[in-house]
Amino acid sequence: MSDWTLYKRQPGFVLGFHGCDEAVGEAVLAGKQHLKASNNSHDWLGAGIYFWESSPHRAMQWATESIQRKKQTKGAIRKPFVVGAIIDLGQCCSLFDAAALDELKFAYDVLETLHAKQGVPMPQNKGTPPDKVLRYLDRAVIEMMHEVRKLQGLPAYDCVRAAFGEGGELYPGAGLSARNHIQIAVRNPDCIKGYFRPIRAPS
Repeated sequence: MSDWTLYKRQPGFVLGFHGCDEAVGEAVLAGKQHLKASNNSHDWLGAGIYFWESSPHRAMQWATESIQRKKQTKGAIRKPFVVGAIIDLGQCCSLFDAAALDELKFAYDVLETLHAKQGVPMPQNKGTPPDKVLRYLDRAVIEMMHEVRKLQGLPAYDCVRAAFGEGGELYPGAGLSARNHIQIAVRNPDCIKGYFRPIRAPS
């Protein structure tokens, strides 16, 4: 475990954007409800309220494609909508940080040992390459990391944050992916300091 735990607390705020149904978004903006956490067995960053960092366009793209895929989220999306949020990352598991990656690898080793003792196969990420959008393994490892921290008496993470390359090559031979993005899973809803309606530039 790193001695530089002081730097797990991230300074300042970030803007996150959540794709959802218009009725849900308007209710959140009106203060009638909060966004709900996702807790699917395939969630990329484990349980939490999911946001695309600094990208309302990607949030809208996701919500629109959810309709096309007929994907069931926390209620079906009928009319795509985007809610903005001001997020204090707090005690953050940033997967840009080498120490956090070491912590996650240790959690994988713990999970693998437990599965071996029980004679149960490890979960696997699934889906069409290159993305493997059903992250059963990654979700299990991340949740194990949280459990290990609890057993060690370490502070709970408020958020998990990571960068993803998705969608294949941006152009032939590119080292960039067509849908690079930063995703945040907020585990502690107190990190959300406010919601807002994103401003669209005049057409």
